[in-house]
Amino acid sequence: MNTSNQGTVVTTPLASRRGAGGEAVFVYCEIEGTLVQEVSQELLTKGRKLANELGVELNAVVAGTGIKGKVEDQILPYGVDKLFVFDAPELFPYTSAPHTDILVNLFKEEQPQICLMGATVIGRDLGPRVSSSLTSGLTADCTELEIGDYEDKKNNKVYKNLLYQIRPAFGGNIVATIVNPDHRPQMATVRSGVMQKALYEGECRKEVVYPEVSKYVSPEAFVVKVLDHHVEAAKHNLKGAPIVVAGGYGMGCKENFDMLFQLAKVLHGEVGGSRAAVDAGWLDHDRQIGQTGVTVHPKVYIACGISGQIQHIAGMQDSGIIISVNNDPDAPINRIADYVITGTVEEVVPKLIKYYKVNTK
Repeated sequence: MNTSNQGTVVTTPLASRRGAGGEAVFVYCEIEGTLVQEVSQELLTKGRKLANELGVELNAVVAGTGIKGKVEDQILPYGVDKLFVFDAPELFPYTSAPHTDILVNLFKEEQPQICLMGATVIGRDLGPRVSSSLTSGLTADCTELEIGDYEDKKNNKVYKNLLYQIRPAFGGNIVATIVNPDHRPQMATVRSGVMQKALYEGECRKEVVYPEVSKYVSPEAFVVKVLDHHVEAAKHNLKGAPIVVAGGYGMGCKENFDMLFQLAKVLHGEVGGSRAAVDAGWLDHDRQIGQTGVTVHPKVYIACGISGQIQHIAGMQDSGIIISVNNDPDAPINRIADYVITGTVEEVVPKLIKYYKVNTK
């Protein structure tokens, strides 16, 4: 079963997969109350693909309060072979120590080869703690994950089926592929929207276990209590918008972004921007698209006055159709654009607004 934001996952016969011990791919599932976060479902989809390629199982772990019987149907349909549900009154809202204890002690038992987490506030806190405790290493903010081999020419050794952890580096000037040959698990965090979620159509075990929390978490881990937990709803749906109109430093000023909001309103889309535009104070930070912002996959992406640095491209390169409006015909973003309109935003955008007002239902 597929929806507009769900793809198809390659299936692997259940009988051909190796068991979990020392081999499984693990995904830490983040929750808000009893709602599994979308980034975790995206990582489950990617984890399933990696597990299929390796011929191993996909396992997941989730920890919270009052979640038993409420999260399983949000996780298992993404191809999970075994789900560990840790349910205790002290596990929500999230605090560092108990969740770290759970993952560290569970991973010591299960010996997974890969662990994936969201590059969220929680993932960026939890991931380094777990990797440090297990001396396993961690690559943050990956934009792609693949399986491949690595040849250590210095020691004349070849490592098979390593996790390629791919991300921009050195200020986005290069794309680095990072491998961890000798330590396990190979850990990586990925931002929401980088991967695309898809319900799994193949066979999987869908086993659920409910471990006793006290066997994994020390009493001292609960000394920190959260007195108040407040979550604000998102002001817009930039990540899920079918059409995104984005502006860069080439917009010239904050006032010119009013044109983009008009165009987005006509097209029933959302407005985003590059880091340069956000840093200039022309747009709110939560509308930033790119490596350090939001990753989007719209059907149509209209880039206005955006040069196309690699950090920005990392957040929008998988858009269906990319339209570039730029007065520089040699702007880097034009290389990946499907259509290029050469001209200033002051010239082009008002004409687009006028046209679509007449021709858009």
